[in-house]
Amino acid sequence: MRITGGKLKGRMIKCPDGIIRPAMDKMRESFFAILGGLEGKAFLDLFSGSGVIALEATSRGAEHVVLCEKDKIKIDTLLKNVSLSEKELNKKIECHFMPVELFIKRSKGSFDIIFCDPPFPYKFHVQLIQSIADKSTAETGLLKAGGTVLIHRPAEVHMPDTIGSLKCSLTKTDKRIYGRSIIDFYQKMF
Repeated sequence: MRITGGKLKGRMIKCPDGIIRPAMDKMRESFFAILGGLEGKAFLDLFSGSGVIALEATSRGAEHVVLCEKDKIKIDTLLKNVSLSEKELNKKIECHFMPVELFIKRSKGSFDIIFCDPPFPYKFHVQLIQSIADKSTAETGLLKAGGTVLIHRPAEVHMPDTIGSLKCSLTKTDKRIYGRSIIDFYQKMF
């Protein structure tokens, strides 16, 4: 795998052992182009796998980058990938190794962009986005006002146009199809 943009463009990173379905280069280039400039933004990468999404965000200027991965088999490779990139960019990437659902529940951070890339057999896509909405009810909750959540899913999984509550709803603003993969973009609305 390679980083597709920013200061580390073209840099190869290692793929960890175990079951992994890394986001395709063209797909990453596409959704990062849609997101636009990341300078000064806080970025959260959930279900990180190799860490390539967090590394892309850092390479493209995100100021505060956090990733979360629970699969212990991936930890060593992920940490090596992050370490090399941190040295080159002189930026710290915060790593958490726990279930994403637990991270969301415990997190005190606030992010402009949250990228979710659960394994394709994952059955809780809507509940995952709902939990992010539930933690984003304050002005600076998990997802900042005007922030965006992206979820990568298989085409056969349906996602509603709005998820959340009266206190915080996330509204689907875009959907991109990449073969069998879909990325939904949700924006925080009050």
